[in-house]
Amino acid sequence: MASHRTGVREKAGRVCLVTGASSGIGLATALELLRAGHIVYGAARRVPRMAPIVAAGGYTLPLDVTEEDDLQRVVSTVMDRHGRIDVLVNNAGTVVHGAAEDTPVAMARDLFEVNVLAPARLAQLVLPGMRLRGSGTIVNVSSIGGVIALPLGAWYYASKHALEAFSDTLRMEVEQFGVDVVVIRPGIIRTGFEAGAARQLREVSGHGAYGRMAEAMARAAEAQTNAETQTDAQAQTDAETPADAEMQMDAQADAETQTDADGPASRATDPLVVAEVIRRAVEADRPETRYVVGWQAEALLNLRESLTDRDFDARVTAPLL
Repeated sequence: MASHRTGVREKAGRVCLVTGASSGIGLATALELLRAGHIVYGAARRVPRMAPIVAAGGYTLPLDVTEEDDLQRVVSTVMDRHGRIDVLVNNAGTVVHGAAEDTPVAMARDLFEVNVLAPARLAQLVLPGMRLRGSGTIVNVSSIGGVIALPLGAWYYASKHALEAFSDTLRMEVEQFGVDVVVIRPGIIRTGFEAGAARQLREVSGHGAYGRMAEAMARAAEAQTNAETQTDAQAQTDAETPADAEMQMDAQADAETQTDADGPASRATDPLVVAEVIRRAVEADRPETRYVVGWQAEALLNLRESLTDRDFDARVTAPLL
């Protein structure tokens, strides 16, 4: 069936809703879209940490993505004020560390609620208006973990694989109405995402059959967090505006936005780089279906594609055993 792109896609002034906007990629994306002249609503649980969005001329709304009433309220608020939502950036996410055997199913269920069901539900809520206008963009922030998988993160990687599959199907269904669905695959991004990894690894899998592997990964996560703290402290010192400084401080507490930060923080990509890619996707007349961005992203995906399953398994587990 031929697509029907009947809506007018403005380069600026689009009404954008960004979830997980209290830090990291979400905050950077909201600020980048504001700089480009768009109308931006940031939504997250930690409303005070979204102060830079208000300072830059945007709006903020409290949002717990696991609460249906919250999801409906946020969408209704934006629709009531502007009559439309042109762009949805599903960025809110969480992570669970631990062996697949050890991780309580309740933790996995909660993770899927945030990483898969919440983005899907928000898409359901914004799509009727997008279809009627014949235009719209839904951006789902995935991860290179939507393609590859590593030890002690089975449920997180499963959720990102599920988000990518959902995005593919959704794209096929809504393209006929002029609505684009875009997947963003960040690589190693400097957002503080590993801040609680060591503690959780030890709590979930540190004392059982996977203890050796968990401890090795916990130490690597601690090294990452320490390096990232030093990098962000220097960036905060160099910040030229209060909003910049606030964004740097927010990165320290980021547990609501996603990345795969397991490399040296000095080389990890600034969230602003991801935000710029999202902004380009939002403004494109016909965006790519996927964007890979960030340090080691392409390299890791190419490595996975070039190796057999057994060879890749050996490559990633060797440092942990």
